[in-house]
Amino acid sequence: MSVGLLKTLHVLGVVLFLGNIIVTAFWKVMADRTRDLAVIRFAMRVTNWADVFFTFGGIVLLAIAGQAMAAQTGMLQLSWLHWAYGLFAATGVLWVGILLPVQVAQARLLAPLQRDSEIPSRYWRLSLLWGAAGSAATLLPLAIVWLMTAKPSL
Repeated sequence: MSVGLLKTLHVLGVVLFLGNIIVTAFWKVMADRTRDLAVIRFAMRVTNWADVFFTFGGIVLLAIAGQAMAAQTGMLQLSWLHWAYGLFAATGVLWVGILLPVQVAQARLLAPLQRDSEIPSRYWRLSLLWGAAGSAATLLPLAIVWLMTAKPSL
């Protein structure tokens, strides 16, 4: 596969991955601010589905196209790329270890509630955890974008 095609796939992966985590976080936070059970329940369902399709799709494109491009261009030994891989892995740990389990727990908390029910306090505590972990899981990929574009000699 040509470097140009790999770069295109890699950039598409960045757009899907970063675009989804930023936009989904915005919509979930805005839904939480309404304190409306129906709106929040919908936002949780959409957040979980968006992660499956867009975040995971972006991850696949990033990993496969990025690794192939790095191997093809001889960049595998560069220190900035090792830092990028480490930050990408740390982001993955945050998503798999905290964000996804919190999202699933929140959706399960809301699912059985009647339309006029009060949202449990546990949901709001989980939202604080989700916000903190989500902020870190957004900043780390932004640092990776800087590494990819600046290619510093670290």
